[in-house]
Amino acid sequence: MNYAKTALLLAGLTGLFMALGFMLGGQSGMLLALVIAGATNLFAYWNSDRMLLGMYGAQEVDRATAPDLYTMTEQLAARAGLPMPRLYIIHEDQPNAFATGRNPENAAVAVNTGLLNLMSREEVAGVIAHELAHIKNRDTLIMTITATVAGAISMIANFGLFFSGSRENNNQGPGIIASLALMILAPLAAMVVQMMISRTREYAADRLAGEIVGNPLWLASGLQRLEQGVHAIQNSRAEYNPATAPLFIINPLSGARMDNLFSTHPNTQNRVAALVEQAQAMGIREGGSNTMRSGASASPGGPWGGVAREASFLPDGFSKQRRKGPWG
Repeated sequence: MNYAKTALLLAGLTGLFMALGFMLGGQSGMLLALVIAGATNLFAYWNSDRMLLGMYGAQEVDRATAPDLYTMTEQLAARAGLPMPRLYIIHEDQPNAFATGRNPENAAVAVNTGLLNLMSREEVAGVIAHELAHIKNRDTLIMTITATVAGAISMIANFGLFFSGSRENNNQGPGIIASLALMILAPLAAMVVQMMISRTREYAADRLAGEIVGNPLWLASGLQRLEQGVHAIQNSRAEYNPATAPLFIINPLSGARMDNLFSTHPNTQNRVAALVEQAQAMGIREGGSNTMRSGASASPGGPWGGVAREASFLPDGFSKQRRKGPWG
């Protein structure tokens, strides 16, 4: 179960931090590193949404400026049992999206213009549902806790040589060689665990998104299109800020395409396969109806109406030109 796996990984990360702190600096060194790292990450927790949205130049939109996108998001949020998040659009050709905010009451969803220009309404709905799933699952809070503990591990490892000779019960400390090994291996282990937690949350968000939107195949199709887009179009701001990569629905970085311990996201084909299996369990087959289930509107194109996609999602001032990619 994804929640159990996440809890186990968090427990392992905390255990690694506790063991490293005691071995290198005793209680005093562990507490000092924890206080500094905790203060830094507490600031990021309260301000991370504004920092992230500002970093990507996101512009907030509302019902008046982006009526179709806003209405779709509002209806999907209601289906998920969430308050309407703040909605942003980013001038960026690479198709992608992310959610941020410390809780559902202070959440935001941001989508790139590249995504809105290239994807169908059904695919956009699948992506929005995925981001709402992250909000409902409080993944931002989980990743903040993970970052806090991982940051403390890196900090105490960097101070390892200083603390190694001041253990309260052993003046010899673990020794120079052991300290150097811990300085290298502990942050690496913390990074691996952090990536594993991020990837676990992606699978959980995909599954919940399929339930929210009513048709997992919409998100499966969207993920395949996004995968093509990120390979074809570089996101320069993401390249300059690689720490933000785990927040996006698809890894925006050009170098990480393998499903290994150092990837921030699961392999896209594995995610698509899981969504297809979910759709089959729901009695949905490829090529079937594209209407939303469980109370869907009877209007063509889904509950947000049958407006053409190039004219519906992007408000005035945002590029409406369709950039050709490998899909034509």
